[in-house]
Amino acid sequence: MLIRVDSQSAQPLFAQIAGAVRAEIIAGRVVEGERLPAARDVAEALRVNLHTVLHAYQDLRDEGLVDLRRGRGAVVTAAGGALAHLRADIDRLVRAARAAGISPDTLSALVKEAARDH
Repeated sequence: MLIRVDSQSAQPLFAQIAGAVRAEIIAGRVVEGERLPAARDVAEALRVNLHTVLHAYQDLRDEGLVDLRRGRGAVVTAAGGALAHLRADIDRLVRAARAAGISPDTLSALVKEAARDH
């Protein structure tokens, strides 16, 4: 798994780490049941504070993408696995919206409305 951070970015490091892991899950390069690298190893590799990585992992846990267990580490959940499958559907939806001339903001509003209704 490839995680990169940009110390010059306005985005906090923990958000960059969480985003990189999320992208790996969406791309299907990290799958349900797979363990993420130990937070200590990620922190050392990226030369960031351990708590920065733990913050990123906790955000992913709060999103339901990983399960954090003491002694077991961070493991991608079924929701994380489902996220990769949704990506293909989302790509098709975006292409269809673009072909119909629907703006990204309108599409986003439609998706949010549909999520509230269900």
